[in-house]
Amino acid sequence: METVKGFNDVSGEEALKRERMKEIIVGTFKLYGFEPAETPVIEYEEFVKEGNQSDEAVSDIFKLQDKGKRNLALRYEFTFQLKRIARNKKLPYKRYQIGEVFRDEPVSSNRFRQFTQCDADIIGSSVKEEVEVLALTSRIFKELGIDSEIYANNRKLMNEILDGEKISNKEAVIKEIDKLDKLPEKVVLENLKKYKADKILAIFKKPESYFKKYKSYSEIEELKKYCEMYKIKINFQPSLARGLSYYNGPVFEIKTKDMKESIGGGGSYLVNGMQSTGISFGLDRVASLAKVKTEEKRAVIISIAQEKKAIETANKLRENDIPVILMYKVSNALEYANSANIPYVIFIGEEEIKQKKFKLRDMKSGKEKMLAEDELIKTLRC
Repeated sequence: METVKGFNDVSGEEALKRERMKEIIVGTFKLYGFEPAETPVIEYEEFVKEGNQSDEAVSDIFKLQDKGKRNLALRYEFTFQLKRIARNKKLPYKRYQIGEVFRDEPVSSNRFRQFTQCDADIIGSSVKEEVEVLALTSRIFKELGIDSEIYANNRKLMNEILDGEKISNKEAVIKEIDKLDKLPEKVVLENLKKYKADKILAIFKKPESYFKKYKSYSEIEELKKYCEMYKIKINFQPSLARGLSYYNGPVFEIKTKDMKESIGGGGSYLVNGMQSTGISFGLDRVASLAKVKTEEKRAVIISIAQEKKAIETANKLRENDIPVILMYKVSNALEYANSANIPYVIFIGEEEIKQKKFKLRDMKSGKEKMLAEDELIKTLRC
């Protein structure tokens, strides 16, 4: 039976890769002082939409009803749930969350209807926290072996420009400008004509020095100053807005030359009246680019009519944090080890019992050697 379009099974090497990626991501979140949180997959539809009904992502939520005919929805992101879990927390409240989110939208090679989101947010933030979020993001992508660049803008600056040009329908215009790196310029220009705002496109194509005349640009300069302290480079992109309407300050996108779509994004916004900031990226999209080692020193133990010793050995290796699989048929076990890319096979038969040693086969080279128990453990742990 095939999966529903936009939903995928993950197993084998890909599952191991994603697990390793999560370990790297969680480890980095913790290094920067973030604590974990978990929230429900299903919420009241009213709560999911609250304050953001006009946003494209909100319009793509999966809707459902329970037996009590209550209108519910699958979560489409984690940020809106912060309104509940951040209450009465000591500030700054730094939380991370990794889990499934859902959007009922068109499917493409890098866009799914269920995907694993990785978020880190700080409730009670200033520019210093904004830069810290960028620092941990930069570190994560380096650890994942992805060559990435950070692009930044400020929604205050965009608003100031639009106010100066006397543009009335700012939200709609901002959403069109944000599409400049996604759609041909001609298309964006035509869309802006609907709001009598096509002339402003020329402004967002000007060099960075032009924007220094705006008061809000000072926040870009301050952001850059602290980024230098973290040795992070950011690229100013005046047309960057991000699609969600709740952003009220800096906005960020993470891009790579290896993919057309952005691989992460975030910015600053209000949570229960508190200035906050965060970053988010989809594990599924990032996994297609990540270069992480998934090879563990796993081993298959093959018992050749020596079940007692094989079980004792398996227990001993597991006590030393060495993953092992215990099997009892040689041909099946070797075939299994090859198909599962398990690097080592340990034979325990009559001859091994006599010598009080174990035969270890390297499945890549085919070489075998007899090892005492301490040598076996050392080899598999290195």
